[in-house]
Amino acid sequence: MSLQAKSQASKDSVFLKDVQSVDAIIRASYEVVSGEKGAKRQWERDRFLHHPNAVYSFTDRQNEKSKQLVMSVKDFHQETDNMIMATAFYENEVNREVRIFGNIAHVWSTYETRLEKDGPVMRRGINSIQLFYENDRWYIISWIFDKELENNKIPKSFDKN
Repeated sequence: MSLQAKSQASKDSVFLKDVQSVDAIIRASYEVVSGEKGAKRQWERDRFLHHPNAVYSFTDRQNEKSKQLVMSVKDFHQETDNMIMATAFYENEVNREVRIFGNIAHVWSTYETRLEKDGPVMRRGINSIQLFYENDRWYIISWIFDKELENNKIPKSFDKN
């Protein structure tokens, strides 16, 4: 095994705890995106959480029209890197609903976003996360998320607050 392969295997073993349960992988996914303005995010850890073919999807609202945007994990990291140079970003889960059948799991994860570590909540929304269990671990297969709006409030069933 090459030195580079050994180094990668060592790094991967550090992240194994993140993919042993649904709870662990969801907790890790919030940790990797949160941090101070300009702080490098944990993208190597995030890549380990995701299946190589995983995608992010979200609603883009411009000019009163909505359209769904889909991007690779790599593209999501690049977009996030551009944003975090200008602002801090802290996202935390406030409620979770999980359904598991066989090797698949669907997680509804209600979140709050702050632009200062202990600052006010600036945005809320719901992440719909699909997971797959393979090779003795969970993988994130896809994310689709949407933010709360005045005319699109989070239902009480997804909000323990």
